[in-house]
Amino acid sequence: MPPPLTLAFVMDPIESIDIDADSTFVLMLEAQNRGHQLLVIDPEDLAVSEGQVVATVRPVRVRREPGCHAELGPPRNAVLDEVADVVWQRKDPPVDAEYVIATQILTLCRRALVFNRPEGILSSNEKLYTLHFADLMTDTLVSRSIPQLIDFMSKVGGEMIVKPLDGRGGEGIFHVRQSDRNLRSILEQSTRFQTCRTMAQRYLSTIREGDKRILLLEGEPLGALLRVPASGEVRANLHAGGRPVRASLDDADRRIVERLAPSLRRDGLFFVGIDVIGGYLTEVNVTSPTGIQEINALDGSHLEGVILDRLESRVRQPDPQFHR
Repeated sequence: MPPPLTLAFVMDPIESIDIDADSTFVLMLEAQNRGHQLLVIDPEDLAVSEGQVVATVRPVRVRREPGCHAELGPPRNAVLDEVADVVWQRKDPPVDAEYVIATQILTLCRRALVFNRPEGILSSNEKLYTLHFADLMTDTLVSRSIPQLIDFMSKVGGEMIVKPLDGRGGEGIFHVRQSDRNLRSILEQSTRFQTCRTMAQRYLSTIREGDKRILLLEGEPLGALLRVPASGEVRANLHAGGRPVRASLDDADRRIVERLAPSLRRDGLFFVGIDVIGGYLTEVNVTSPTGIQEINALDGSHLEGVILDRLESRVRQPDPQFHR
């Protein structure tokens, strides 16, 4: 049996996670069940000393017991390359300046493998990355100009979706119409009075049927679910009340996956979640994609096991396309 690994998770405070929905939690639980050692790191505690990544690390034991799901050991300062075989950047958005700096620091890891590759994350804004595949998307504009946004909405039928480029979980998403008396006020908030770009897209009425989340592992489909928005709600995100429904891939989904796969591999994006509405690509989630537990519950699958199999393989036989 191969020797156990040490996996360090750069993440939000483990005490605050929802163990019934959090994907990081089941990845940790699976790794622990395989005999691997777990460390947790607050991204604020990442630093660089003499060219080496150092951090305050804490060993942790996890269990599926609400309210006492994590048993943390004493913190210690360590050189990351000396104590970890794998570093997994699973900090939730927003991708603000602190997130960027933490990810830039992780580019300095030399021995430990970092998933997803930090350089890939840094070059892959979750909204803007999709624009490399504009022909797979619906009509889209990125701008901070309110007149441009209003003109775009007129061209796409008088209604559109606007969403922040650094948002998460459906936060800051608006469905706006030309007839809305609050239109200009909403766009002022979305663009922070024309100082911040927002993404505008033609409204897709097929959102009522659901927003499909497809999890990809090294560019290959791992599982999918449909997130159906609640009545009176345009957002399908599970955090916003969306209902998970079992889903499979259709021809349009497969075409999207085939187009994205080479780029995901090139950019070292080991585990991502893409969002598809009515056959159109809307987002590529590269920071901390979720959906593992929901898909497991719907399909009777064990996705974290597949992910850990691949991770162990990559540690023992690194793929230069992912780790260079």
